[in-house]
Amino acid sequence: MTRRLARRIEHDFDPHDVETVTRVVARAATSERVQAAIVLAAAGDAREAARQAALAGTDWRDVLVNAGLADGDWASALDHHLGR
Repeated sequence: MTRRLARRIEHDFDPHDVETVTRVVARAATSERVQAAIVLAAAGDAREAARQAALAGTDWRDVLVNAGLADGDWASALDHHLGR
């Protein structure tokens, strides 16, 4: 997991959920794009992060759509949400 994504998890989620969410996201995908999509689609809700992670296991493209990272400009959107 990239440092910028870890910072986003720390920012978005309750401190009590950060470790669990980090673990769930890391296990669900290896690419930063899909991991970030899980985090962004969850919008700070740990239960939703788990749901999005499970969805990524079924079809990761659905998670990209849910997070707004499915289009051709996904890299700039990722920089916008996570910083550079």
